[in-house]
Amino acid sequence: MSQWTIGIIGGSGLYEVDGLEDAQWIAVDTPWGKPSDELLIGYINGIKFVFLPRHGRGHRLSPTDLNNQANIDALKRAGCTDVLSLSAVGSLREELPPGRFVIADQFIDRTFARPKSFFGEGMVAHVSMADPVCPRLSALAAEAARAAGAEVSDGGTYLAMEGPQFSTRAESRMYRSWGCDIIGMTAMPEAKLAREAELPYVLVGMVTDYDCWREEEDGVVVTDVLKLLHLNADIARKVVLELAARLPEAREASPIDSCLDHAIITGPDARDPKMRTRLGTIAGRVLGGGQP
Repeated sequence: MSQWTIGIIGGSGLYEVDGLEDAQWIAVDTPWGKPSDELLIGYINGIKFVFLPRHGRGHRLSPTDLNNQANIDALKRAGCTDVLSLSAVGSLREELPPGRFVIADQFIDRTFARPKSFFGEGMVAHVSMADPVCPRLSALAAEAARAAGAEVSDGGTYLAMEGPQFSTRAESRMYRSWGCDIIGMTAMPEAKLAREAELPYVLVGMVTDYDCWREEEDGVVVTDVLKLLHLNADIARKVVLELAARLPEAREASPIDSCLDHAIITGPDARDPKMRTRLGTIAGRVLGGGQP
């Protein structure tokens, strides 16, 4: 058993968290460069929370420009045990109207311009992404969202597109035919990198629009999205407070905590020392040394 330290990645419209005690912004350096912003670290009900605004305060970074490797490394470096991602999404289903919160349980990755792994030449690893989110954290997040006043749908497939442009109607219809439920630009490779970092991850999608598959409506307009973003962001802040109230006192170990045990296939003698050093925070548990 251990103590919880919850990393919160705030998406569009969510640039701060209310209710943190002893809160302070801390700059963190990583071997992968700078994260999106400083980390806001504080406590709720005695539980440590580490908040990172995904796009930076003031929304300075587009989805393609995010340094996801640095973001996940920074959260791991700050001692996070689990990660809650709060993300604005479009809906690909009539039954998921704007204002609905969706607890994603699957992803389809259509991004192409972003580093997708901490590993590579000199240190090769393959982690399972069959079940990409943590069921324990997902259940707690769903309970917290309902308690915060949100209408919540449990489960849904998230289509991650590159962006920053919104979909064409043909793309939107295609994603619906694939069985996708919501669409966004940031969950991938974020979820993949969290898994490589052995961080249980959950994504709470906050629906802002119907994308553009409804023929009788205009396409997505940012000004319309922003109106719902503010409402969703208010509820999202309450979700964090409700989650803190629902976490068990002690954190039982998760299988995700040890998913690197058999993932690294590069033999010890062939491992690049520079990569080993760079991976000290992400994979130090299995490589020896590093942190946490």
